[in-house]
Amino acid sequence: MKMEFYSITSEEIDVNKVIGSVIRPEAGAINTFIGTVREFTGEKQTVSLQYEAYPSMAEKQLKRIGGEIREQWPAVQTSIVHRIGKLAISDIAVVIAVASPHRAESYEASRYAIERIKEIVPIWKKEYWTDGEEWIGDQLEKTSYKNKLPKEEKK
Repeated sequence: MKMEFYSITSEEIDVNKVIGSVIRPEAGAINTFIGTVREFTGEKQTVSLQYEAYPSMAEKQLKRIGGEIREQWPAVQTSIVHRIGKLAISDIAVVIAVASPHRAESYEASRYAIERIKEIVPIWKKEYWTDGEEWIGDQLEKTSYKNKLPKEEKK
């Protein structure tokens, strides 16, 4: 049996390694979500993004998401890797690999994972546009931090 993993990295993400971590004989479906840096957000042209995180806290939350997935879909195996640092247009920011006996569970669990990442994982992003820059804040983009990141949360 392969091992699930949940990681924050400043290196380029090896998509094949993430997929390989969930491959197993009983899995008839592997869903891979790859989140990349897009050029336009509405009317604003993005030049690059910078992701920051508290890696140890973020990895604990990624693992928590994996546990939540396992509770909802017991036959599913998941690995999640999120990149931090400065990323250019089309760079890979996050990879979620989900293996399951049937495709429905892999789609559902993958969607669940990305939505939960945005809800609970302490990762923040700064957007660099052609006409300025700003810390957007949390990944739901509901909290803006203007020019600074929040203080580390208590564990």
